Amino acid sequence: MKKKIISMICISILIIIGFEILTEADSILQTVSMSLNIWANNIFPSLFPFFVLSEILINFGFIELVGELCKPLMHTLFKCKGEVAFVFIMSMLSGFPSNAKYVKELYSQGILNENEASKALMFTHFSNPLFILGTISLLFLQNKTAGLMVLIFHYLGNIIIGFIFRNYYPTNEKYTKVSLKTAINKMHHKRVNNKQKIGLVITNSLQKTINTLLLILGVVTMFLCLTTIINNNVHLNEFSRSLLNGFIEMTQGLKYVSVINIPLKIKTVISTLIISFGGFSVHMQLTGILSDTNIKYLPFLTARILHAFISSFLVYIFFDLLIYI
Repeated sequence: MKKKIISMICISILIIIGFEILTEADSILQTVSMSLNIWANNIFPSLFPFFVLSEILINFGFIELVGELCKPLMHTLFKCKGEVAFVFIMSMLSGFPSNAKYVKELYSQGILNENEASKALMFTHFSNPLFILGTISLLFLQNKTAGLMVLIFHYLGNIIIGFIFRNYYPTNEKYTKVSLKTAINKMHHKRVNNKQKIGLVITNSLQKTINTLLLILGVVTMFLCLTTIINNNVHLNEFSRSLLNGFIEMTQGLKYVSVINIPLKIKTVISTLIISFGGFSVHMQLTGILSDTNIKYLPFLTARILHAFISSFLVYIFFDLLIYI
């Protein structure tokens, strides 16, 4: 009986959404157009080159090189395998949800098991630095120092999360001193043993990248439409609306935060909170990428809630000290 009630609720919600799409067609079409612009002008340019590059680097043994060189550091800080450094570095450069794509690659190659992959996702949730320093800093907050604080404490929050959960499925691998020779040998063996020709490697990289980016486009469009429907039917004050939209679709929420009449300090704190959580749109992108794996979502969600509060709290504490530097 309970399952039947849940099914009826789901169908009712979908019917209501369909009715809203028909009756509010103009606003929905504007939202879809906006999502295409966001994807074309922000998401695609920032993620496409890194996704293609990462696929090629993986085939040429870059994971093995970085993993060997970073093994002591990653084990000391986070008690995880050195190969996670690849995810950490590439995610920091390209931004979320790229960490899901990189973790999935390591998982599919057997480098990380299910629990190690779930742990890696917890502290590699980085927003694209160009998005923070460009869009957030200059367009939304209109203050370079405030934008820089968002970037620093958002990144620092990830490191703190990694340290907090360092004993969550720690690696049992023994590590020795860093050996550049061993790292180069591992990279070389990976490249030599890869039977794929360079043309096929590039073609496969492009196909995987396009499929992933189209998935991201679909999820962003769906969640932006959802926030539009909510805004059309639920009348909230500006502050509540910005928070609700931010936790559903990050970019929409950040835009609303930028126009409400509150002090810059509070805007910066809320922006950090939203970015560190990521919004359920980003969460859905991540689960979509990992849908054919056994990697757990709950640890990632737990980490994002803690990350949001830790990063925003640090901004609140240090804002007055740093804003005038």
